[in-house]
Amino acid sequence: MTALLAFLPILVVGILLVGFRLPASRAMPVSYLVAAGLALFVWQVPVAKVAAASIKGLTVTVQLLYIIFGAILLLNTLKYSGALAVIRNGFTNISADRRVQVIIIAWLFGAFIEGAAGFGTPAAVTVPLMVGLGFPALAAVVAGMIIQSTPVSFGAVGTPILVGVNKGLAGDELVQTAVAEMGLGHWEGFLAFVGFKVALLHVIVGTMIPLLLVVFMTRFFGKNKSVREGLAVWPFALFASFALTVPYGLVAGFLGPEFPSLLGALIGLAIVVPVAKRGWLMPKGEPWDFPPRPEWEVGWMGGVEVDMKSGQAGGSAKVGAFAAWLPYLFVAALLVVSRLSALPFAGWLKAVEFKWASIFWTGIDASLQPLYLPGTVFIVVSLIAVALHRMNGAGVSAAWGESFKTTAKASIALVFTVPMVQVFLHTDGGLAGYEKMPIVLANGVAALAGEAYPLLAPVLGGFGAFVAGSNTISNMMFSLFQFNVGVKIGVDPTWMVALQAVGGAAGNVICVHNVVSASAVVGLTGREGDVIRKTLLVFVYYALTAGVIGFVLLKLGLLPPSG
Repeated sequence: MTALLAFLPILVVGILLVGFRLPASRAMPVSYLVAAGLALFVWQVPVAKVAAASIKGLTVTVQLLYIIFGAILLLNTLKYSGALAVIRNGFTNISADRRVQVIIIAWLFGAFIEGAAGFGTPAAVTVPLMVGLGFPALAAVVAGMIIQSTPVSFGAVGTPILVGVNKGLAGDELVQTAVAEMGLGHWEGFLAFVGFKVALLHVIVGTMIPLLLVVFMTRFFGKNKSVREGLAVWPFALFASFALTVPYGLVAGFLGPEFPSLLGALIGLAIVVPVAKRGWLMPKGEPWDFPPRPEWEVGWMGGVEVDMKSGQAGGSAKVGAFAAWLPYLFVAALLVVSRLSALPFAGWLKAVEFKWASIFWTGIDASLQPLYLPGTVFIVVSLIAVALHRMNGAGVSAAWGESFKTTAKASIALVFTVPMVQVFLHTDGGLAGYEKMPIVLANGVAALAGEAYPLLAPVLGGFGAFVAGSNTISNMMFSLFQFNVGVKIGVDPTWMVALQAVGGAAGNVICVHNVVSASAVVGLTGREGDVIRKTLLVFVYYALTAGVIGFVLLKLGLLPPSG
């Protein structure tokens, strides 16, 4: 019964957003009240702890809104400088086919940004870029969410493994014993071992993501609503997939969990772009495009309009191709150098911190590191672009004004979304004696599945990411649980942790606050349910395929008993 109650906040989100298609600004306040009510009256968590968790959630909300504002500001700055028009022309020179463009921008460039920064940043960069190139806003958001699957486990230079799995498992006696029996020698070797298994699963399951991405474009946003038009580019889609996943897997095996997504995407871009320019592996016929703009459905368009005329009022001079792309190169470079542990910059940026320790004496901390957030990178690069593109005051003023208005529209949904998540996560220690809601839910799933549990292990990881908005947090919550279930049912527990991490990555495609953030960047606030209705199909494919692989390996005896 308690497992069903723990599932209720998630169920409410699904029913209201996906079922009734309510905007997140109306659905998430209801979900927050449900989570808070369960915490107070069923779990009997003290009021002070619920309040502290809510305040921590508001702190995270401020961070997300800061990132959203920065991303929108960069888009608007490049729009008013005329740089977006130049970038669009450059992509047309690579390929006028939208199927090719979405693979290059979302799958490859998005994976690179994920590898560098993580935490929803790929959508904040790629979604507005696609809108600027002429994609419908809804199509851009769907594409930006779909690719937040394969690269996510190694996002932010390996954070979901190096922090999520690490903190989830570290210090447990059973885990330490198992590591010693494996003869891996040290903890870092164990994490790399798990990370390599995660990569292998992603290489298998993620192979189809570029093709699915294209099929979604042609089926939901094409003039003919055709699946066949998407499948027609299968040679190029699979080529682009392997161009990323093969080096991704090799990097995970030889270098560890920090760089698979980052280096895999860079190598993929270097391989795929020349092939696309030459039109290789593409079907004969006219390049595929969206219908003319007047024929777009109303729900496809967001509140951010991008005029692609090169002579915008904000620009004082014609922007060259290199100068147009330079801000995005700056974004990529700054994200990478500010997150590499081998360099001192991360420590310097994190040193500026605002922290409220043990809010209301509950042990819950809230902190803000403004300089380390990707939003700061976006704002700095926007200011550089103003000088680089010699923008005038009118253009700068318009860019900042539009950015503030668009960000404000997202604030209502996020103000309730993230506090709901934090209340859900901090329901331990109540007078009722129950474990926190995620663990109660996990126990219920495991009890229901029995020895078939590997089939559902990725689904549980996905639920964690759906609620928490982070593969890292999902791994922190459930890695030890998954490890223990593996030991209990007699299978290799490291594979169970790997299935958890893969499922947690898949959960990012339906994560509520990532969808809210990505939608807000292009002014699509209120259409979050439509996004999730589509991306849910990708989550089901990803989590269940990974689960089937785990289950089949179990039945074949390839997941042997531990110890």
